[in-house]
Amino acid sequence: MGLTRQYLRYGPAALFGLVASARGNAAFVALRGERGRCVAVPACEHVFVWDTRKGEKVLILKGLKQEVSCLCPSPDGLHLAVGYEDGSIRVFNLLSGEANITFNGHKAAVTALQYDHLGGRLVSGSKDTDVIVWDVINESGLYRLRGHKDAVTQVLFLKEKNLLVTSGKDTLVKWWDLDTQHCFKTLVGHRTEVWGMALISEEKRLITGSADSELRVWDITYIQEVKDPDEPESKKSKGSSPGAEENTEEDETLELDERPEERLAKCSKVGSIMREGRDRIVTLATDRTGKILACHGTDAVLEVFSVLSEEEVQKKLEKKIKKAKKKARQNSEEEPERNVELSLQEEIQRVTSIRASSKIKSFDLILSPKGELKIVLLLQNNIIESYNLNLSAQVPQAVCASKITIGGHRSDVRTLAFSSDNIAILSAAAESVKIWNRSTLQCIRTMDCEYALCSLFVPGDRQVIVGTKTGKLQLYDLASGSLMETLNAHDGAVWSIALSPDQRGFVTGGADKCVKFWEFELVKDESSVQKRLSMKHVRILQLDEDVLCVRYSPNQKLLAVSLLDCTVKIFYIDTLKFFLSLYGHKLPVLCMDISYDGTLIATGSADRNVKIWGLDFGDCHRSLFAHDDSVMYLQFVAKSHLFFTAGKDSKIKQWDADKFEHIQTLEGHHKEVWCLALSPNGDYVVSASHDKSLRLWERTREPLVLEEEREMQREAEYEESVAKEEQPVVAGETQGETGLAGKKTIDTIKAAERIMEAIELYREEMAKLTEHKAICKAAGKEVPFPVNPILRAYGNITPSAYVLEVFKKVKSSELEESLLVLPFSYVPDLLRLFNEYIHLGLEVELLCRALLFLLKIHFGQITSNHMLVTVIENLKKTTISRVSEARDVLGFNMAGLQYLKREIEAKDEVTFFADATDRFEEKKRKRKKKEKMVLAVL
Repeated sequence: MGLTRQYLRYGPAALFGLVASARGNAAFVALRGERGRCVAVPACEHVFVWDTRKGEKVLILKGLKQEVSCLCPSPDGLHLAVGYEDGSIRVFNLLSGEANITFNGHKAAVTALQYDHLGGRLVSGSKDTDVIVWDVINESGLYRLRGHKDAVTQVLFLKEKNLLVTSGKDTLVKWWDLDTQHCFKTLVGHRTEVWGMALISEEKRLITGSADSELRVWDITYIQEVKDPDEPESKKSKGSSPGAEENTEEDETLELDERPEERLAKCSKVGSIMREGRDRIVTLATDRTGKILACHGTDAVLEVFSVLSEEEVQKKLEKKIKKAKKKARQNSEEEPERNVELSLQEEIQRVTSIRASSKIKSFDLILSPKGELKIVLLLQNNIIESYNLNLSAQVPQAVCASKITIGGHRSDVRTLAFSSDNIAILSAAAESVKIWNRSTLQCIRTMDCEYALCSLFVPGDRQVIVGTKTGKLQLYDLASGSLMETLNAHDGAVWSIALSPDQRGFVTGGADKCVKFWEFELVKDESSVQKRLSMKHVRILQLDEDVLCVRYSPNQKLLAVSLLDCTVKIFYIDTLKFFLSLYGHKLPVLCMDISYDGTLIATGSADRNVKIWGLDFGDCHRSLFAHDDSVMYLQFVAKSHLFFTAGKDSKIKQWDADKFEHIQTLEGHHKEVWCLALSPNGDYVVSASHDKSLRLWERTREPLVLEEEREMQREAEYEESVAKEEQPVVAGETQGETGLAGKKTIDTIKAAERIMEAIELYREEMAKLTEHKAICKAAGKEVPFPVNPILRAYGNITPSAYVLEVFKKVKSSELEESLLVLPFSYVPDLLRLFNEYIHLGLEVELLCRALLFLLKIHFGQITSNHMLVTVIENLKKTTISRVSEARDVLGFNMAGLQYLKREIEAKDEVTFFADATDRFEEKKRKRKKKEKMVLAVL
């Protein structure tokens, strides 16, 4: 079958006009070892890393399709964990910019991510209410923790103990013991959602923020510390008197007897700190040292607090006691110090409030060794602001260090236009008009405007005209970037503007029920010698309804006007007499276009349909259900009957107006698409969306076959449905607090299929081998054995080695889920092969992990199968010996490394790794001080 009609595929070329999405969080990252300079921010499905000092984009971590919802840099600063809207997590290497690891476990958006202090484990919380702990080094999931009844908002590891604290929108804060994987404590002191949490005072205090202006402070006591009666007395708890200390010890012993689940840690409310903001907490966080605490609500104010260290608290307390003693001496009282203690407000002091230029969506802070605090704010209106705060100053004042704004608009782009040479792109929003270079995607002009709704390039591409919401027409000169003229064109919004085919003028349609015709003219200002371009109003067409869209026919004989009464009226241009009425849409027509030859008009409406009409008799050729929401924009490709539509369902679609076929869907935007523009040569499409991004799509040379496109669509739908299916269940296990970390995806199913195919090939080859041996025996000589082409491709390996190769290629994070969907009929063969491999000492760690998992899920069937008894016995012997060997090797290596460390330390007389840099910094500081003193003396 030959190709019926050949179309060319349009593909994504670039994403621009976006500084940062307000969906996720901003995070400082250390690029090239420098902290506090580069910041990673979500940008739709990508992550942009900006240099705040230069205002440049230094790295793009490319995502797939889903929007980024959460970021977390690793403690060593080399990796960045990125959580996505579909629940997947990818770990990027910041040096290469590539994603090394992918974790699939959540069914909904990832809302919280946190590394432990070593960076070996990653914990994620999600909208699906689950918390999953991942092993980053082994690239696999450890376990899933269930317990929250609503989305998880924050997750925190406790360094001291192997504990995890999680908060959720279900008003609960849960404490998990990761050794036993169970929830041993739930804090129920909040009446509303817990939106944020932070640990301070060396993990002895927890601060929680909810929907009110109260920050609740909780004291954490690790109970094992109190248990041993022979232990020397611990330091006084902050600001508590000796009497209070005895009471707490008594309380704790009582608690121990009453509540065995509190044997790990005890959490009691100490008090509250009041914020200035009245609304809910959006982000609550501390810097890495835990000395600075900051939070913000749904407004533009970031509140910064300083947390005193134990030494500072002690000093303050001593001062207070001295004062109290002095006072007591004056009033001749006895023992005043018993009731002297620091209030919570004195321990956690307000430093300052920073007011940003718009609503804050998230922030990150970093405290430099010199005591300067660097803060980066991600704002709702596509801006990143960074502030410096000198904490050693008498009155700390935040100074705005930099703003990254040039790369995008502050509000949604409502109109786009291409220049006639296909090079410049105009985009206009509520506050500015920007001109972009299509090839470099750089913003080359920014001009202030009123709320723009429609726009065009004046022929010659030296000026642009913008129609605004207030009814004005604004004419800008591109060379100088200045506003040349403003005309009051309509009494209501200027909804549409169209250039006349003879390029001598244009037509506008507005909410004042008028269509106005304009001509370009050259006028001379009194002040200047040269003439400048201006606009002259020549004719008016009064109608009964608001005008939503106007379009000229290419021969300039007809004018199509779409009205608020859901009709499209067509008039003769010379006499302005009525010609046709296109009636059929149920809701107003928001966009339309006439084809290059003037035979067809396509209309797109808020009723989600596109209708294609003949322009000779006004007959409707076909009505197409185009989008799942209003059709916002429609435009024909130059010199063809193909057209593009943009919808509020965030999709852009291409259609064939002759065959009434849907050709392809351009998916990329995450929110409503407001408008699009096609380049005059039809090679490029640019679109603007509510997600603040502008996207450029390019016509490739790749032919598009409709049947193949439909097939690909069906495959994608199947793959999506697989992930939504019920997850496989382990026989005999009930749904408890913990579960498997992974989830069934199309990748895990494919991996299981590859394992099954490899085992089948192994069975066939072994059968062939025995058959071959029998033939050789019968013939009494060696007969050539035909090698399987797959094994030959792998370098003539044995069938069992091929199974191991396939097994090694299964991603570590998908291993358990792949084995879970593997039918039991393949397990006996696998166990026999495992025995063979482990005996040879091949991939012992990987195989032991798989073996233990298979034994766990198929325990009943394996133990009841007499054929497998000997296999299991052999496995037991070989596994134990090989694992102990591996352990011995590890132990030997560890001892060797420690010996080398001690040797180096002894040789250099410095503490290895840990304190070397600190000492160096200290020496530097002392030297600078000396120099200053010398200068002062001189």
